[in-house]
Amino acid sequence: MSVARPGYVLLAAAMFCGFAGATAQGAAVKAHVTFVNPRQGPHAPPRDLSVVLWLSQVTDSAGPLHTPQHSAARSQLVQKNKQFVPHVIAVEAGSVVDFPNHDPFFHNVFSLFNGKRFDLGLYEAGSTRSVHFDRAGICYIFCNIHPQMSAVVVVVDTPYFAVSNRQGDVVIPGVPPGQYRLQLWEEHSSPENLKAASREVTIGADASSLGTIRLEQSRELVMIHANKYGKQYDPQVFSSPIYSLP
Repeated sequence: MSVARPGYVLLAAAMFCGFAGATAQGAAVKAHVTFVNPRQGPHAPPRDLSVVLWLSQVTDSAGPLHTPQHSAARSQLVQKNKQFVPHVIAVEAGSVVDFPNHDPFFHNVFSLFNGKRFDLGLYEAGSTRSVHFDRAGICYIFCNIHPQMSAVVVVVDTPYFAVSNRQGDVVIPGVPPGQYRLQLWEEHSSPENLKAASREVTIGADASSLGTIRLEQSRELVMIHANKYGKQYDPQVFSSPIYSLP
């Protein structure tokens, strides 16, 4: 599904986010992502593109396959200036994501798409509500009051994952030796192109490099989504002082 996305500022903590579920022992797996636009040819990734990479074990020379631990790790999608910050995060299945409201007005975070369906209801400035993401999937996040707000939570069933930084660099820490399936997600890329970029990789005991990954962008995000009731947003609502900046 194509989703309109606002400008945003990536939090430094989310740029290299191999999460706490990964073991402290193992290789640091590095990669660099470049993008190919069919109309423009190869180019460096713009600053607002985030690519999620994750490694799922196929075989493991060091021991049994990893079983997701449904970790208690917590991440945040902050609501600030009518944006979600950062726009993209990745978490292991079983994690909790907090949605703090740092704006001086109400928000209503919801998702009716893959990964997790929820509605946090209306909540005021300075408060936080949370969601337990209990299964893998791509979860598109919106606000029922402000249609320009969108974010994506990529939920994976492995502790070995990371989100690229602005330069397209990715580091997945603590990966044990073994055979893995490399998978990717990026908002502008079609499922077919993402599948084509996936492959099996072998990780050794020392630092490993996956080299440069070329990912084709194939779609523009121009869709205007419906509200949580499946209807168009009411423009009259946005003039209320409880929903907008005074």
